Amino acid sequence: MREIRNYTINFGPQHPAAHGVLRLILEMDGEVIERADPHIGLLHRATEKLVETRAWAQALPYMDRLDYVSMMCNEHAYCLAVEKLLGVEVPERARYIRTMFDEVTRLLNHLLWVGCHALDVGAMTMALYTFREREDLMDAYEAVSGARMHAAYYRIGGVSRDLPEKMPQYEESRWKNARQVREMNANRQGSLLDFLEDFTERFPKCHSEYHTLLTDNRIWKQRLVDIGVVSPERARQLGFTGAMLRASGVEWDLRKKQPYAAYERMEFDVPVGTRGDSYDRYLVRMEEMAQSNRIIRQCIDWLRAHPGAVISDNHKITPPPREAISSNMEALIHHFKLFSEGIQVPEGEVYAAIEHPKGEMGVYAISDGANKPYRLKIRAPGFAHLAAMDEMARGHMLADVVTIIGSQDVVFGEIDR
Repeated sequence: MREIRNYTINFGPQHPAAHGVLRLILEMDGEVIERADPHIGLLHRATEKLVETRAWAQALPYMDRLDYVSMMCNEHAYCLAVEKLLGVEVPERARYIRTMFDEVTRLLNHLLWVGCHALDVGAMTMALYTFREREDLMDAYEAVSGARMHAAYYRIGGVSRDLPEKMPQYEESRWKNARQVREMNANRQGSLLDFLEDFTERFPKCHSEYHTLLTDNRIWKQRLVDIGVVSPERARQLGFTGAMLRASGVEWDLRKKQPYAAYERMEFDVPVGTRGDSYDRYLVRMEEMAQSNRIIRQCIDWLRAHPGAVISDNHKITPPPREAISSNMEALIHHFKLFSEGIQVPEGEVYAAIEHPKGEMGVYAISDGANKPYRLKIRAPGFAHLAAMDEMARGHMLADVVTIIGSQDVVFGEIDR
């Protein structure tokens, strides 16, 4: 007789598929999972408490560090919450810029997700392909903010500056000769909008390469199909949002249902799954990338035709132009008050949410009329998804845990705030 033994094992945090910060305690019957208990707390940084000790504007860079692969989307949720409390109107051009960069961020997120998900499951090549496209989008981040990741580009009342008219250029070095540099700079001769337009033209071909590598790959399908199935009713009960909810067959997208920024003017489709398994979650996110590319293209066309202000001209909220400070006493006072005290936000409470790449990212803020938040609570989409880990993994094999974690697209910066 074969001896069957029950085990209790730690999956992570050292395990590569646990991303260094997730500890799963698995109760096993041989190689079948009977219970999966996710432990969080290894990355806890008290973001919500730290924000309560900072001025409203100073808290913004903390948002970048929540889900550190969807930086500008985090900023957007925070800015929307504070703008609701202030009752400030964001200029139209800034709304389109935010929409465009939200979708650039969605592409960045999904490219990293599919590359790493494939890597976890055992497909090496995919990560090399997706990181190639991420480089271009990181360059777009760097062009507007000076940073490749933690951009702090959005501002309460708009964005920090308009889109640059010139892209940074590669230079000759001991590693790259003149011909190589010329080829690398070929699509960088115009503005940021020209650079992104070139990207949107190239991306469909890259996207079809991803499909060629994975979608009908029999090993990929064997690892994903019927793994971690969640019914539409159960997905709603568990608090799923974003691609996790849509893959289960529920057509819910805040960009359509509760439009913000310039989404009500965008033409795009919301992909919905039918089975609610890991393979459907893969297909939904893949189609989301194609739709993001479509939205970016629409934003580029509008931004080219409509110059204008990119931040509110209410100088009790936004700094006055630098040239005004030296000639206008009122501008100097506004500047001094803003940078010494910060924004005085009226008393009240607000919840603002966006369709983040991982689901519904919400910020609940309470103001007592002071220059810093009285309380701030972040609704991280990944928290509800990770809470369902036990239900999704039960009855599956140990190797399927890796697939389920990958299909959830969790990042611990936001879960373990």
